[in-house]
Amino acid sequence: MKKKSLLALTLMAALPFAASAADGLSYNYVEGGYVATNTDAGDADGWGVNGSGAIADNFHVFGGYSGQKTDDETIGGVRFEGIDVDQWRVGLGYNQPVAANTDLLARVAYENYDIEGDNDRLDGYSAEVGVRSALAPNFEGYALAGYEDGDRFDGDFYGRVGAQVKFNQNWGVTGDVKFSDGDTQYFVGPRLTF
Repeated sequence: MKKKSLLALTLMAALPFAASAADGLSYNYVEGGYVATNTDAGDADGWGVNGSGAIADNFHVFGGYSGQKTDDETIGGVRFEGIDVDQWRVGLGYNQPVAANTDLLARVAYENYDIEGDNDRLDGYSAEVGVRSALAPNFEGYALAGYEDGDRFDGDFYGRVGAQVKFNQNWGVTGDVKFSDGDTQYFVGPRLTF
């Protein structure tokens, strides 16, 4: 009897987190993989990790880190080694089911860039809104429109699209593309949903 009571109590405690998203969508995951950035000023690539966790009905926290290195350049016969660029972000998201398999999604985040050789960090923020949907039992996607601004860079609107192919309830492969004027960022890698 105690086992059944403990199981019922555990299920009741988890109910708000399960109910916080549309059917087939989870805001509890961690992912890692390859990151690349293409800009008018040059290209960079490296690795990144991202995660999200439901904290209450319709709310989740999220964050991410990427470490990239710009391409080496040769100018006037002199070779210049690429520089390291670290980026991290942490934020709060709101998700509201609007259909059986679709959430309206709104997120705000603090953004930070650390560029090798630059003594100052670039601080900023981003805000985005869009939809996320479980389009099939093993496939989901999202589309977001956002705005990013900072203390040492001009504000810019951007779009973000992404998708996940699920192998089973816990494992999948995810991809994300963020694009704005003169800047495109890519991410692809495995995701563990829990």
